[in-house]
Amino acid sequence: MSNNYVNDFPILQQTMNGKRLVYLDNGATTQKPLSVINAVQEYYAAFNANPHRGAYELSVKATQIYEDAREKVRKFLGAEKASEIIFTKNATESLNLLAYSYGMTFISPGDEIVISIAEHHSNIVPWQQVAKAKGATLQYLYVNEAGILTDEEIEKKISSKTKIVAVTQVSNVLGIVNPIEKIVHKAHSVGAVVIVDGAQSVPHFSVDVRALDVDFLVFSGHKMLAPMGVGVLYGKEHLLDKMPPFLSGGDMIEYVWEQDTSFAPLPAKFEAGTQNVGGVLGLSAAIDYIEKVGFPNIEQIEEKLIHYAIPKLQQLSFITLYGCDDLSKKTGVISFNVNDIHPHDVSSILDADGVAIRAGHHCAHPLMRYLGVNATCRASFYFYNTREDVDALINALGRVRGVLGYGS
Repeated sequence: MSNNYVNDFPILQQTMNGKRLVYLDNGATTQKPLSVINAVQEYYAAFNANPHRGAYELSVKATQIYEDAREKVRKFLGAEKASEIIFTKNATESLNLLAYSYGMTFISPGDEIVISIAEHHSNIVPWQQVAKAKGATLQYLYVNEAGILTDEEIEKKISSKTKIVAVTQVSNVLGIVNPIEKIVHKAHSVGAVVIVDGAQSVPHFSVDVRALDVDFLVFSGHKMLAPMGVGVLYGKEHLLDKMPPFLSGGDMIEYVWEQDTSFAPLPAKFEAGTQNVGGVLGLSAAIDYIEKVGFPNIEQIEEKLIHYAIPKLQQLSFITLYGCDDLSKKTGVISFNVNDIHPHDVSSILDADGVAIRAGHHCAHPLMRYLGVNATCRASFYFYNTREDVDALINALGRVRGVLGYGS
């Protein structure tokens, strides 16, 4: 199963350690197609100016580029209004904005914030800070042996004390899709708001914020072909309206007096300072590329890859897989370990064969402890990967134990 998409990605044409680069770290960041690279280059070559500030033509064009991208993101997510789309640095900044603006304002002593054990640190640490500051309790939804959040766990942990439920749509370690619709239904029934970390979902399948009825959703551009340094926070307008600003400064104000300030309406209230217009244009170009490929096609490619890869990994007697029991709930993320070998050593040995995977705790210390491991190897696929990439991974893994003096 080869595809021609790889030809659109200049970085994938090069070799690493004398071997064809096999990039399998898409959960960390994706590579960029030439159309995105060209869009960013063209912005700085022809349109660079500070948006929202100048009356001259170049600034007006920069403003138009920035706001056109906001409208494109609105349509991409199915949001009702462009003012519900806030540009940030990344998903981490979006989650911090929510914690420090919504959480610090609306959480009270005795309240509960519910997150899952499978969260990235960016969706754990900010809520720990809120809980400690406000006298609230952080409750965890625990996954079962297969890595799945069950209906019973959702019913048991989300209660009348719950004010915020903040969960990832797809685990960055296990690749398992969480039942967001059920979580939203239960959370709303007790009056809680739902924050969804879409960092590992928005790049891989269609996400409609109104169909899901989520209150907030965040994602990073760099995990979906866009440049690093640009992210998105979606929020329902009535919730964003009642939240105080996260950062203060230029462009987020209406009037400033010596002792007081009135704030600009949405979305400017949450976009203080000069924004990353070049990055936002790159995100816009990335959305164009993804929509050209099509989410049904992306899902089909990734599904075929994991159905090809996992049986091959299961045939290797020295491999332990995590969260691979039910492929119907899984995206293209595979975590595994090689018996007796630390994941960092595995990654280094694979690198000698041009195979790039992630090794470590994946910014998920609590999940690692819950799984009873210190670290794992992670191969994460995107639509430009092929069966040949899987074969290269399997062949390279076959060498790992021998390199370190173990039997196969």
